[in-house]
Amino acid sequence: MTEKHTTPDGLVIVDKPSGFTSHDVVAKMRGIARTRRVGHAGTLDPMATGVLVLGVERATKLLGHLALTEKEYLGTIRLGQTTLTDDAEGEITRSLDASKVTRDAVDAAVAKLTGDIMQVPSKVSAIKINGVRSYKRAREGEEFEIPARPVTVSSFAVYDVRDAVAEDGTPVTDLVVSVVCSSGTYIRALARDLGADLGVGGHLTALRRTRVGPYKLDAAKTLDQLQQELTVMPVADAARAAFPQWKVDTRRARLLLNGVRLEMPDEYAGAGAVAVFDPEGRFFALVEEQKGKAKSLAVFG
Repeated sequence: MTEKHTTPDGLVIVDKPSGFTSHDVVAKMRGIARTRRVGHAGTLDPMATGVLVLGVERATKLLGHLALTEKEYLGTIRLGQTTLTDDAEGEITRSLDASKVTRDAVDAAVAKLTGDIMQVPSKVSAIKINGVRSYKRAREGEEFEIPARPVTVSSFAVYDVRDAVAEDGTPVTDLVVSVVCSSGTYIRALARDLGADLGVGGHLTALRRTRVGPYKLDAAKTLDQLQQELTVMPVADAARAAFPQWKVDTRRARLLLNGVRLEMPDEYAGAGAVAVFDPEGRFFALVEEQKGKAKSLAVFG
C-alpha cells in the first residue's frame, strides 16, 4: 500500500526570484507542496525579489487576516531617466543629465516623500479603475487618471550615491535606498516622484523586499531550496508571530469551537484578529472582539 502524502499546514516564506510573478510562485509551490491549496499574502512585482508570504493547506485561511501592514525594501533608484512603467521593465521616455543634482537636494526631496503622504500609484499597477486593472488600461493606450491615496513611508534612507552613465550616454545618478512603508505603497512611484521633484526624472532599477510584517528575509527560502526541502512555518508559530494571543481553558476552547460567542478580555478590544490557544498550546481559532464578544474569523480545530 502506498503511503499517503500529507502536506503540513503553515506559511512558507519564499525569497522570490526576479522575473516571476507572485502567481508564478504560487503555481510552483503547488507542485513542490503537492497541493492545490496554496495562496499568497500580497503581491510582489515580477522585477522585484525577496520576501513573499505563502499559505499552504489550512494556513490559506490565515492569509487574509495577517497584519502585514509594514514592509521593508532595499532598492536602487536611477535619477536622470523616466520610463513608461516607473521601473527598468519599461521603455525609457526621457533622459536628462542628473550629474548636477546635489546630495542636499536629494535629501530634501526624500524628506518630502517621508511620513504620511498622498501617492499616485503607477499606471501599470494592478489597481482597479472602474473594475478594470490599471495596467490593462495602460497597455491599451487609454488615457486615465489614478486618484492619489494616503500611504505611510516611515523611513526613506539613502545609503549610497553613485555616478553612472546610461546606455544612451546620459550622465545619471544611482541611489541605493532603504524604505519602510505601509502596505499599498509603490516604491517605483517613490522613484518616479523623487526624480520629478529633482527635475531630472527617475525610475526604479532594482528592488528587494527584506521584510513583510514580522516575516524577514533570513527566514525565507529560494524555490530551489524549497524543492530540496519544503520548509513550512507551522500555523501555530505563524499565528504567534502575527497576532496577539488569547489562552483559554478546555471548556472555553470547546465552546469557541462550537461557535459560542464568549466574552473577551478588555485587553483585546480593538486589537483586530486574535489567535486563540488551548491549555496545551494548540492554536485552534482566529477571532476578533466585537461588542465585547469573540467573533470567529477562522477555525483550525
